[in-house]
Amino acid sequence: MPEKGASPARLQFRRINALLLGGALLSVTVGYLLLAQGSTKIAPALLVLGYCVLFPVGLAL
Repeated sequence: MPEKGASPARLQFRRINALLLGGALLSVTVGYLLLAQGSTKIAPALLVLGYCVLFPVGLAL
């Protein structure tokens, strides 16, 4: 029987997580700013990078 109050799986937020999530936030922000200015090549790539790569990896590690 496990100890009282001990959780079997615990999420740990480390420096690498903060860096990846910060990079995702920066990528999404710059992507939306470029999209507002009419960029149709770089902006979508930055948005996909932020939402589909950096956010999930930042949460998973």
